[in-house]
Amino acid sequence: MTRASEDQYQLAVRCLYDERAGLRRAIHAITRRLVAPCGKGSKGGVRGYANQNERAQKQRRLHVLQARLAVVESRIAAGHPSITVGGRDLARLRHHLADAHLTETDWSQRWRARRLFLTADGESGAPHGNYTITVDPEDGTVTLVLPKPLRHLANAPRGRYRLAATVRFSHRREEWLDRVTAHGAVRYDIACDPASGRWYLDASWTAEKAVQPSPDELKASGAQMLGVDLNADHLAACVLDVHGNPIGEPITIPLELTGCTATRDGRLRAAISALIAFARKNACTGIAIEDLGFAAARATGRESMGRGRRGKTFRRTVAGIPTARFRERLRGMTYRSGLVVVAVDPAYTSRWGGQHWTKPLQRQSKKTTVTRHHGASVAIGRRALGHGIRRRPGVTGHHRRMVVRRATGQAVTPPRTCGTASPPRTAGTPSQGDKTRPFQGDQLALFPGPQDRSEGHRDSSTGSVRGERPALAIANRNGTVAWYGSGDGGRWTAC
Repeated sequence: MTRASEDQYQLAVRCLYDERAGLRRAIHAITRRLVAPCGKGSKGGVRGYANQNERAQKQRRLHVLQARLAVVESRIAAGHPSITVGGRDLARLRHHLADAHLTETDWSQRWRARRLFLTADGESGAPHGNYTITVDPEDGTVTLVLPKPLRHLANAPRGRYRLAATVRFSHRREEWLDRVTAHGAVRYDIACDPASGRWYLDASWTAEKAVQPSPDELKASGAQMLGVDLNADHLAACVLDVHGNPIGEPITIPLELTGCTATRDGRLRAAISALIAFARKNACTGIAIEDLGFAAARATGRESMGRGRRGKTFRRTVAGIPTARFRERLRGMTYRSGLVVVAVDPAYTSRWGGQHWTKPLQRQSKKTTVTRHHGASVAIGRRALGHGIRRRPGVTGHHRRMVVRRATGQAVTPPRTCGTASPPRTAGTPSQGDKTRPFQGDQLALFPGPQDRSEGHRDSSTGSVRGERPALAIANRNGTVAWYGSGDGGRWTAC
């Protein structure tokens, strides 16, 4: 009980610090815009409010935020955070019983059950991993150590109390048995459910820390990566090979986050389970996500995310994206599946992914309508593998017969073989110098002139053949070739 109270106190203190940081961001953003004139920009590029009415409303909000900040700072200085044992939401519900369709008796039962708890952390080396609350793996009996004032109620040796009911674990029972047999630390929590009228015992333990591979090791293994783009109502994912090229059809997993907290968490777990199943099906070694955090956006969203109804809708959408919960749930669930989670920088993934990868994905996808979110998932996966997101211009497209694409993301143009000529110029290429072209659609290319193999020898310094004279061939639209040779004075004359 002491440990649980201390954990709750530390959590409340951290929440106070986070609230103070958010209030300071909001006050700073409003103050900067209040300095600028209405409808005009200041020297720092900060635009003032649209009219005097909006400016007055923001001044009132500034005073409210400053008052809230003063209260938070006083609580931090005194070290007295606000803690409600049993839950603040349930405490507030006491004043709205009619709206919640509850009677006073029902609410009292929930309140007492919420405040009743018994927790005991495990100890390594203790019998079955926990000396305070011990569960026998053979018959499932539960015994508790009683404090000294209650030792006269003990019904088991060494001042312990044996419960009349037994427990049995169905989920992950084998792991629990391995843990308690080796006398590893196991934590137990006993809680009451007023709806069913039953008591439940939960067991938890710390998993061993695994050494995460680096991006170079992931690429060296030659395995595939699953890039995931988290959105407000769905997950967009695409499989990439070790070179960063998308494979197969991208998928869209719906994500409906409505209802109570337990319902939202269950739907989020279901979406993550579908994501892990898809990664296993495609033999992926890891899942790449964005390291998102909307703390600053939630604090200053009213000043930077638009005005009116449209801005309010967008702010609600951003605030509803479960970034932290999705990251923590995914990390815990992929650990048991043997997958690696790679969090990358979210900068420009949606913009560059939609710009460079939406059309290539649509060309290779026959059944899926590709969106810019699928392009963002490719960008996330490429960044996790250490590749660039933007595709180099001029990459050869798909061949209609062989369906071969040159590798993307190259830093430089591959060198040509020594002695080969440049590609022929197209009709749209402007001519340089004083050379004339008989027809706009003609193509120019250099060819070696007629020569006798017995004449001339190659100069080692210049690499040219003495005695040879270059010739120019002009291929016309009608298929004829006109030859021109080098004459006196370096001018081109018909030969």
